[in-house]
Amino acid sequence: MTGWVVRGIGMGLINVGVRILLGLAVAQWPLHGSQLRWLGLAVVLLAVIVWAGIDGIRDRRANPDPDYGADLTMLWLKAAVLGGLLAGLLAWLLGLIVDFSLGQNSLFFEMTSGAAFTILLIFIPATISVFLGRLLVGREAKKKLAASDAVHEQERHDRHLVGAGTTASNQGSAADQSSVADQNRWADDNADTEVFRAVQPDAEDPKGTSHGEHRSEH
Repeated sequence: MTGWVVRGIGMGLINVGVRILLGLAVAQWPLHGSQLRWLGLAVVLLAVIVWAGIDGIRDRRANPDPDYGADLTMLWLKAAVLGGLLAGLLAWLLGLIVDFSLGQNSLFFEMTSGAAFTILLIFIPATISVFLGRLLVGREAKKKLAASDAVHEQERHDRHLVGAGTTASNQGSAADQSSVADQNRWADDNADTEVFRAVQPDAEDPKGTSHGEHRSEH
């Protein structure tokens, strides 16, 4: 059994049940007929809103992308038509069998005007409720996505800070090691040093050329 058939039968039975209880209540408290009718209408609306809202929530959770969601508008339109016709037929049959103060309406009226009112009573609230259910789930998904993005951004920021601190620490360690190596190199007593021979002004020229030339001139 398809979804729209289940919803149509369910809403038709709810309508008939409300009409039976309404007839009994009006017979018991005839002075409160107007308030009881509004109460019965509210019960039917509540049933439609809850059922259609659940459909909208489930569909959006199953299909986050609106382009791939189920066609709940047509589903509830078919359900409303079936529910309206079924409610009219059952109300007419029950009126023939037992007097539940459901009104002495003809079958033609129940299947046309009465069914049309029931169809609108089901379809319009169902469409609005489906939209609100999808909207509610969409807002929750956006909030969760924003929170997840914020957490990821904070994690990336923390990793950046940790990486920067590690790099600075490594650079500082390398500089300290270089400084220690330079100090050790200059403080090493065994380091090789180059010693130059002292200059002696009166030392003889090894080749003897310059002094020989001076003697010959004297």
